[in-house]
Amino acid sequence: MKQKLKKKDLFFVALYGVKSRRGRAALTSIGIGIGIAAIVAVTGISASGRADLLATLESLGTNLIKASPQAGFFGTQEKLPDGVLGMVERIGPVEEVTSTTQTDLLVRRTDFISEFEGGGISTVVTSSELLDVVGGNLTEGRFIDKGLSNIPVTVLGNVTASRLGITSLAKPTKILIENEWFGVIGILEELKIHPELDRSVFIGYGVAETLFNVDREPTTIYVRANPTYVEDVVEVLAPSMNPENPDQVSVSRPSDALEAQEAAEVAFTNLLLGLGSVALLVGGVAIANVMVMSVLERRMEIGVRRSIGATRKEIRYQFLLESILLSGAGGLIGVLIGVGVTLGYTNYTNIVFSIPALEVLSAILLALLIGALSGVYPAIKASKIQPAEAVRK
Repeated sequence: MKQKLKKKDLFFVALYGVKSRRGRAALTSIGIGIGIAAIVAVTGISASGRADLLATLESLGTNLIKASPQAGFFGTQEKLPDGVLGMVERIGPVEEVTSTTQTDLLVRRTDFISEFEGGGISTVVTSSELLDVVGGNLTEGRFIDKGLSNIPVTVLGNVTASRLGITSLAKPTKILIENEWFGVIGILEELKIHPELDRSVFIGYGVAETLFNVDREPTTIYVRANPTYVEDVVEVLAPSMNPENPDQVSVSRPSDALEAQEAAEVAFTNLLLGLGSVALLVGGVAIANVMVMSVLERRMEIGVRRSIGATRKEIRYQFLLESILLSGAGGLIGVLIGVGVTLGYTNYTNIVFSIPALEVLSAILLALLIGALSGVYPAIKASKIQPAEAVRK
């Protein structure tokens, strides 16, 4: 009486078939592994970027509005009317408002640096309310308050500090603005939605008027509005700031830039997912090809097993399991590589690490599904081999 193999025994038979051809099995699994690694890495990096974006938007808020005069016909910047801050403050939903004045004052680390080398650093005149309105923080030191407005002290943007080689304020540090020495009292954290502030040095209005004759004409207005009425404030801000020429005022929401960046990243992510899918398809075809070759090479083995009692169903399941084991091994290795790539990227870019568990599980299941589909034809072909014919050949 013929005795059927138990499912556990059938699994080990299939595992032996894979292990007996390790080199071929490893090369076959690479295609699946590359595809799965690409998919996991792309989805992981995308999810991490999205998590970091949401964290940034949550900390900075989406109710910040930025307004500045449009550039004139010849590239010169138009001026805002006198008393513009008061006009903005009278808008009902406006909660906070502050301004900055952009100057062309030269910034140098020391007087040994030529006056013609400014390093792309801007000098911005501002008040103590700036950080509260834009949602900024300091890595070290303090910001300019009303008591320091008339004193030659400055705060550095994150990029500015890096360019000037100032990483710590443990020792008294000074920089040169025009020909006046300013003590550095603070360094800002990176402001992701305000790159223009990252590349600036900040001084108070009082010292700017005294030393450089800078007037208080604002070049940029920052507004915090009630989150419910942000769109309404955006609509009325330009007419309120410049009733005669509202088209000369540019109004934007800095958070929109991050959201547009996210949309572009989603499109790029879809492209990379497409490439990963192609790699998976190639890997599936490679597995099918290898399994067909394996069936042809193992006709004698199949014939002997059939002649001693193995059923067609057992032969079919054996080769199907071999195909699934090949793709499963490739999928597991691909997941580990994809997670490693994502972890390395997030550590390098200093963003939040995030890979949805569902994505990892889906990647493994996808690899197993491809293995199953790739093994169907070879398994059926193996099960149709007649014992007598196989042994005779």
